[in-house]
Amino acid sequence: NFIKPKPPKPGCVEAHFAIVHYAGTVAYNLEEESMFPKATDKSFSEKLNANHLGKSPNFIKPKPPKPGCVEAHFAIVHYAGTVAYNLTGWLEKNKDPLNDTLVDLFKKGTNELTITIFCDHQGQSGGDASGGKGGRGKKAGGFSTVSGGYKDQLNNLMKTLHSTSPHFIRCIVPN
Repeated sequence: NFIKPKPPKPGCVEAHFAIVHYAGTVAYNLEEESMFPKATDKSFSEKLNANHLGKSPNFIKPKPPKPGCVEAHFAIVHYAGTVAYNLTGWLEKNKDPLNDTLVDLFKKGTNELTITIFCDHQGQSGGDASGGKGGRGKKAGGFSTVSGGYKDQLNNLMKTLHSTSPHFIRCIVPN
């Protein structure tokens, strides 16, 4: 007997792509709020609630925390269940750049993979491996964020996926 495989959930990758790329999304709001030096976790939380609470069925107010648990600022209804999120430190972590010394170490190392990965990385100082001036990977404001890097990586992944014609085979190994 052959088992008919379930088709992939329609639009899962596209939906995730939309979550990251389009105005009004949580990731977009995080990127936008990270550009303001005086932004706080509270202002970010207020912005998210103003933009999404009551407007999106997947963005809900979290349940009150259980004793000893941290309070959540919002919850998102995912396909597998509801996940509550605490925004404490998100803005600070989103601005978290790699240490220039670490980037230089990877660029000058002997491992070809790490050299390839970090060859275009600007670091905090903006210098590249050749010592020239670089502009790639930085925003017009002079900094790049973790969510911006994630968005770029997801964009590259989507380009790669759309340029291929994948075929999937389900293998069942009996015990």
